[in-house]
Amino acid sequence: MRALPVWPLVAVCLSCASRSQVTAPEAPAPFDEARAVHVLQRLAYGPSARDLAEMKRQGVDGWVDAQLQPASGEALPSGLSAKLQAFPTLGLSMARLVEDYPRPPPEMPREEKRERGPARVVFERSSARVLRAVESPRQLEEVLVDFWFNHFNVSEDKGAVKWLATSYERDAIRPHVFGTFRELLGATAHHPAMLFYLDNWRSTREGLSQEELRHPRRFRRQAAMMEDAEDEEEAKPKLGLNENYARELLELHTLGVDGGYTQDDVREVARCFTGWSIRQPRKDPGFVFRKVAHDAESKVVLGQTIPAGGGEKDGERVLDLLASHPATARHVARKLAQRFVADEPPPELVERVAKVFLDTKGDLRAVYRALFQSPEFQSPQARAAKVKTPFEYVVSALRATNAQVEVTPRLLRHLALMGEPLYRAPAPTGFPEVAEPWVNSGALVARLNFGLDLVGGRLPGARVSLDAFAPKQAPTAVEWVDGLGQALLGAKPSEETRATILAALAEKREAASAVDEAPPVDVPLIAGLLLGSPEFQKQ
Repeated sequence: MRALPVWPLVAVCLSCASRSQVTAPEAPAPFDEARAVHVLQRLAYGPSARDLAEMKRQGVDGWVDAQLQPASGEALPSGLSAKLQAFPTLGLSMARLVEDYPRPPPEMPREEKRERGPARVVFERSSARVLRAVESPRQLEEVLVDFWFNHFNVSEDKGAVKWLATSYERDAIRPHVFGTFRELLGATAHHPAMLFYLDNWRSTREGLSQEELRHPRRFRRQAAMMEDAEDEEEAKPKLGLNENYARELLELHTLGVDGGYTQDDVREVARCFTGWSIRQPRKDPGFVFRKVAHDAESKVVLGQTIPAGGGEKDGERVLDLLASHPATARHVARKLAQRFVADEPPPELVERVAKVFLDTKGDLRAVYRALFQSPEFQSPQARAAKVKTPFEYVVSALRATNAQVEVTPRLLRHLALMGEPLYRAPAPTGFPEVAEPWVNSGALVARLNFGLDLVGGRLPGARVSLDAFAPKQAPTAVEWVDGLGQALLGAKPSEETRATILAALAEKREAASAVDEAPPVDVPLIAGLLLGSPEFQKQ
């Protein structure tokens, strides 16, 4: 069979992304489905039939309020809970994960490695992220977990992080996405995953000697910095100041690259965090403050003096200073606006949201509300103005098709092929929030192939029934295109997309008629091409 003409869809995707009297009560305003779809595209992982029905029941504003105030302790749906409970690693401590899923010996069979080694931890963590994003009714919480993990990024590709990242998301990120920025900042700063990823666990005061570190009176408490090394270089770590965490704390987590700090500030912040370490990363990981490694002298950060002798509180004072800084407010406001409004958010919006951040002392729920109620977020220009990341694309496709999901390694490999392997962003910056890195022919073909595999029944772990989307009994090809388009895109497809799909159907029908009678309408092909269309790439 000849190749189907799907390249026009890829080309269109590329081009689109680069550009006081008593009266009777008033009748309720009609439901604005276009606004509802826009809100679900940004505050959720795209529309699903269930969430659209819930939004019609509550109203758009009521649904947003409920997402901002999730009921404390409310259980997840039983089906989702059962799937998550099948992943025992999700609830284990870091120490148990290290103990129960150690690095396997080279001679261990591959299948056994997948079940008994850290690969199992990695698979269950990624599977849970996908399942929660697809099925959880707390959609905004899932979007925010993804945003803040990316903001405070760690990568499981670095050593012990593969055992630590489950706790990092569960204990440092998820509980604080509706709290204050200072709480979230402090939780990430203390967590062994961040301390290991950015090397702060080995940052010591200058002048500390190996002999002093190994002094008999201190050996039991301090030797863990040399224990359980992954290689010979780690077995004899270089003592001294490490600025990695300090630099990313200032540039990425708080002030931003234009936040007004200097290299001297980076060095002083690094001195404040000396001694913030990990007990034993590959045996009993947990935060520990090593007094012997801490620089006890005074420091000056952003013009403010940190007095001598503060110990662990030196780092806390830095976090207090940064969390309340106007540059941090602007940086966080811009990143949130970039995620939820536009790749280049209006400066006026950023300033207003930053003011709310400062006025509320970093109350994140108030910051989100200011953003979602802004005219810029509500404007027609904001609709379909952003391109989905690979994760957003995959999850939104599963939700739009009402897929029955049991995550498999192949499904996760699709994400990697599109450029977003979960928990493996290659740099502290995390995965990009803007369109350009995601819009290239290879990545878009990978998305198209995923969509075709999903609706064609060729994706293990995801079952889709397209019969439920039939617009009427025995619909024609045109009726299928328009009906499925409305169901999957939230609107009828554009004329260009419509024409491309009908041309693909005609070519397939022509090829089939040369050897047999005309085939029935290829509904999976229509659905797959709609999932690969420019409209579905956008949110």
